[in-house]
Amino acid sequence: MFSLRARLLIAASLVLALFFGITGLTLDHAYSVSAEQALKDRLRGDVNALVAASEQGEDGITRLTNALPEVRFFIPGSDLFAFFMSNDGQQMWRSPSMESLSIPFPSGLGRGETLFRELNVSDGTVVQVYSLGVTWDATAGPHGGYTFSVAEDLNDHRSRISGFRQQLWGWLAAVAIMLLAVQGTILRWSLTPLRRAADDLALIEQGKQTELAGRYPAELRPLTDNINALIESSRAHLERYRHRLGDLAHSLKTPLAVLRGAVEDRNGVQELADTVQEQVDRMSRTVDYQLRRAAASGGTVLGSPVNVEQIARKVAGALDKVYSDKGVVCEVQVDPACEFHGDESDLFEVIGNLLDNAYKWCRHRVDVRAAADGAAAGRAAGLMLIVEDDGPGISAAAERDVRRRGVRAESAEGGHGIGLAIVDDIVRIYGGKFEIGAGPLGGARITVVLPRR
Repeated sequence: MFSLRARLLIAASLVLALFFGITGLTLDHAYSVSAEQALKDRLRGDVNALVAASEQGEDGITRLTNALPEVRFFIPGSDLFAFFMSNDGQQMWRSPSMESLSIPFPSGLGRGETLFRELNVSDGTVVQVYSLGVTWDATAGPHGGYTFSVAEDLNDHRSRISGFRQQLWGWLAAVAIMLLAVQGTILRWSLTPLRRAADDLALIEQGKQTELAGRYPAELRPLTDNINALIESSRAHLERYRHRLGDLAHSLKTPLAVLRGAVEDRNGVQELADTVQEQVDRMSRTVDYQLRRAAASGGTVLGSPVNVEQIARKVAGALDKVYSDKGVVCEVQVDPACEFHGDESDLFEVIGNLLDNAYKWCRHRVDVRAAADGAAAGRAAGLMLIVEDDGPGISAAAERDVRRRGVRAESAEGGHGIGLAIVDDIVRIYGGKFEIGAGPLGGARITVVLPRR
């Protein structure tokens, strides 16, 4: 598996290669077409100069009467050649530059007719020829005209194109290498935050660091914040388990001491059995209570939202069956769009304990309301849950008891039971609020606010 940097470099290299390849081919084609057109224009000009320098005498013979502007026509062995011949083949003129060369110049062109083509010379070279048909007398027939031709050796022309191509591809390759080096430097600089995050994670694994420290770009901040939240959540889970195990060990000391004393006193079998049953039930409630408090997840920023209405109606439906003999009327008023951003089991624990206590202590009526709690202090909207009943309510003394950390199961069993202590723990884990007061129905009114992390 390639690294992220290698992937980006490979992708950038392919894009640059494609771009410079297309650019190079385009420039090469444009230069070749331009050079060929320039050659054609130059040969056309030489042909026109040759025609202008020629004149038909009174004897009907066409001769070169004026000097040509290009001296290479008169230098043997040069790369520029001139030739004209009558269409009947009786008259012709060759430039001194042709010397012993044999070039198959075209002939028989009509008046104003042109021809542009490559021809092979007797010595194996290739020349570009431009020919023009000229008729001195407009009344003359097709054989009364002349074909003027100029040829140029293509070696220099092709050498210039080849040189241009070498320079073009050389410069493009140099620019591509330079751009790749710059791109590599930019990628290395751009990926520095990712490398720093990887280094911080390695330090966290080694126990030398507790979170992703330092400042990260805005694009990475949600990722690093979520990782830090997960680390903090795991640390909080471990700390809670340690506390609850300590509480559990402490809570089991008294029941075990009672059992030990009952065995040592050697009382009657029935009395011993009753004592054992009582203390076993007590220890069972204690273990269940402490494990529930330890299991609260405290929420996660990465979890899927939980629909509050579904859970509230599910819990209310189950309690309707449990307390069917009381004929409790439970009204659930929950916004269908209301969501809880946390662990589903935590929400079940909160709603379940609050409704169970409400059903247990109410006379006939329980109300459940839930809505989104308004965003504040830069935090997203959370959840506000209100449960009311028409029971006897909760006194101030009982409220202090259910909030006291480390309360034993038997002491918490009075009042509204251990469920409120569990709810209080979960709310504190989420950083929320848990309020107990009097409601309009005459009983308890419990308000729970769970902010979104």
